[in-house]
Amino acid sequence: MTTLHGRLDLPDLKSVYETFPDAPVVSISDAQRAPLPWLRWEGTVYHGVPKERIRFRPDPENCLVFLGRMSPEKRPDRAIEIAQRSGVPLRIAAKVDEADRDYFETTIRPLLSQPGLEDIGEVDDSEKGALLGRARALLFPIDWEEPFGLVMIEALACGTPVIAFRRGSVPEIIEDGVTGFVVDSVEDAVAAVGRLDEIDRSVCRRVFEERFTAERMARDYAAIYRRLARPSELVGASG
Repeated sequence: MTTLHGRLDLPDLKSVYETFPDAPVVSISDAQRAPLPWLRWEGTVYHGVPKERIRFRPDPENCLVFLGRMSPEKRPDRAIEIAQRSGVPLRIAAKVDEADRDYFETTIRPLLSQPGLEDIGEVDDSEKGALLGRARALLFPIDWEEPFGLVMIEALACGTPVIAFRRGSVPEIIEDGVTGFVVDSVEDAVAAVGRLDEIDRSVCRRVFEERFTAERMARDYAAIYRRLARPSELVGASG
């Protein structure tokens, strides 16, 4: 059995799975399946992280955070616009891959001189929790069908709500009005910043512990493997 972690709209993938149609596969979100719905899907298993790795932080500072790659599909430019229009400082922690260097230099760097922006650069796992936990919200303004988005559940582990665009797996991970806000435009996102006091950070942490821990992920995988080990039950599952 194989877990597919990336995007499935790549040309070569279709021919591979047409050649091996009986290969059992697992998705990391239901949305990920859209380009290849006919595969032998055995289930969806959401990512999980060890719950002791990131601690709950109930008292954030007055700032927003963008954490991710500095790339066009992640839309850091949107995050900057949302923060500027909201009047809330934004901390940007992002990796610049060589493939995205031109985008960063021509589109993003000119924006970083605006007031209220702090460009931290790339951070490691040991720094993530403090960065996310100090924020009032994580901005996740993606512009592509992202299969999962691990940073969203890392934010929830801190108790930090997520303001995310309605693309890919976002509606499966973020419960609108409960663990953040699912939005369709920059205007919606700005309005959501004004509603962050409606979100209970302890609920964000509780949802993380219920849905997105490494232990839950392991249990889900073990259940699928047990089912596959019984020949009489070798049938594709819907989710």
